[in-house]
Amino acid sequence: MRDDAIRDDALAGRRASAGPHLVSPAGSGAGVTLTDVAREAGVGESTASRVLRSHGSFSSKTRASVLEAAARLGYVPNRIAGTLASTGSKLVGIIVPSLANIVFPDLLRGANSVLGKAGFQSVIGVTDYDLVGEEALIASLLSWRPAGLLVAGLEHTPRADAMLRGAGIRIIEMLDTDGAGIDMVVGFSNREAGRASARHLITRGYRRIGYVGHDLALDLRAAKRFEGFRSTLAEAGLQVAGQVIASAPSSIEAGRDGLARILSETRDLDAVYFSNDDMAIGGYFLCLSRGIGIPGELALFGHNGLEVARCAPQPLSTIRTPRVEVGEASARLISSDGPPAVVTLDFELIEGATT
Repeated sequence: MRDDAIRDDALAGRRASAGPHLVSPAGSGAGVTLTDVAREAGVGESTASRVLRSHGSFSSKTRASVLEAAARLGYVPNRIAGTLASTGSKLVGIIVPSLANIVFPDLLRGANSVLGKAGFQSVIGVTDYDLVGEEALIASLLSWRPAGLLVAGLEHTPRADAMLRGAGIRIIEMLDTDGAGIDMVVGFSNREAGRASARHLITRGYRRIGYVGHDLALDLRAAKRFEGFRSTLAEAGLQVAGQVIASAPSSIEAGRDGLARILSETRDLDAVYFSNDDMAIGGYFLCLSRGIGIPGELALFGHNGLEVARCAPQPLSTIRTPRVEVGEASARLISSDGPPAVVTLDFELIEGATT
């Protein structure tokens, strides 16, 4: 057992002496190593290795010290045992919150079109909007020492944040520029998208505006859009006349049911802002089934610019987001050796026929 640990430590030493083979962003280290963990815990590398592999003998006190140091530093064990020192990784991790919404398959399509041409293989994880689940996926993907990691959003658990900062590879956070990034950020301002949506409805003369959305505690980008929307209404002396927040993920059904509920609870609405196009299309179907004139009796506004919304009998008024372009731009940054930066892409307001 001691020989195994010595071989592991020697292998770690060869990796360190060989020098980095992965791109390290300016301002970050070359990655948290076993040596760093051992030093932080005050033990030898072979002891730290035994603890982290749960192999061999060590005291409970030593185990607690090593695991605490590893968690504090954001250390992730290397599952491929140093083979990257000679070959370089061709894996790129991509973490998204959902595959049910076409936004994220579009994002993946853009990223994979670039990664495939560059000889990379993507490995995809889905969080279901759960930051704890995202943390587990980050640990799992980083343990394979990918060439880079693409993650949707800027918010992470403290441990996930530590792992990303200590990874020593290019980290690209996507689809949101409203906040501080770890390394590279590619996307657009969700708050400004919400503000643009509100300005459009105000300019069209709507004053009794409701909101139908999905769980804002989970979808933090939707929450930022709603925040921007409300603040713009307030600047015009208005407020959201009523709101319905579905506890389930966004869907056409949730949008239909949400509009039915808000119309029963709030009188005299002249417009409804939806958290995304899925929800808005559900509202559109409800209006068709009830004979509610659009936009004469009720205006509808969405977000994302999905094909189904564009191809409706009355094209939906919405914001078209550059999700394919975000995926492409993010993938191109995997091989970048530039400093940390924010890449802002433009969204487009689609006037449509529902406002």
